[in-house]
Amino acid sequence: MHRELFSLADRVACVTGASSGIGRALATALAEAGAAVVGVARRESELSDWVREAEAVGGRAAACVADLSDPDGVPAVAARVREPFGAPDILINAAGINPRRPAEAMTPEIWRQTLDVNLSVPFFLAQALVPAMRNKGWGRVVNFASLQSSRAFPNGIAYGAAKGGVAQLTRAMAEAWSAHGIACNALAPGFFPTELTASVFDDAEAAARNARQTCIGRNGRLDDLIGPAIFLASPASDYVTGQIIHVDGGFTAK
Repeated sequence: MHRELFSLADRVACVTGASSGIGRALATALAEAGAAVVGVARRESELSDWVREAEAVGGRAAACVADLSDPDGVPAVAARVREPFGAPDILINAAGINPRRPAEAMTPEIWRQTLDVNLSVPFFLAQALVPAMRNKGWGRVVNFASLQSSRAFPNGIAYGAAKGGVAQLTRAMAEAWSAHGIACNALAPGFFPTELTASVFDDAEAAARNARQTCIGRNGRLDDLIGPAIFLASPASDYVTGQIIHVDGGFTAK
């Protein structure tokens, strides 16, 4: 019985940002856990590599090559996401960008793009996919918050604004949709080695300083996110909604 709580068999998942980093790791993990997974990303070659990776662990996977920078394009993306396996039961909004600009150098264009990719598109994609979840009486939305949802970092004014918004968006989604069986939560990773954090990990001193800030004493590994993600995507989290779960080794506890 307890194993079934975490099973994703017969579920369909959509994972954005599936071509690399956290999105790719979670898309593969969900496929291995039994879900049929549609991965969404811009880069066709990397996304094709992910499909092969997911199929190699026995999963069912399909690619949806799409640019998630424009909220107006979301309805078309949502329609394509439904094609391979039907309407998703699970949405994981893992795609994101971080331009790392100081406040003085921020432009309206970069500001809009950062908020669109990190905040607006996750909402509108969920809005497009939730009706089918509501009809089934079950669904999951997992957003990606950040340490910057609650803390200010240098050169992070647009990203921090977007991720602060993601935290409140997640609570508002829960209020709107959880009465229909749709749990809406967010993961807030600490420092993990991805394309977005390459500049941090390229600086050995900065990476070591971040590791010392955690209670555990190290930075994150992509595998550290798999358990929390499967929990939030599975029936095990039926009574958990509107929560921001920090997977940061205790960074925010110190």
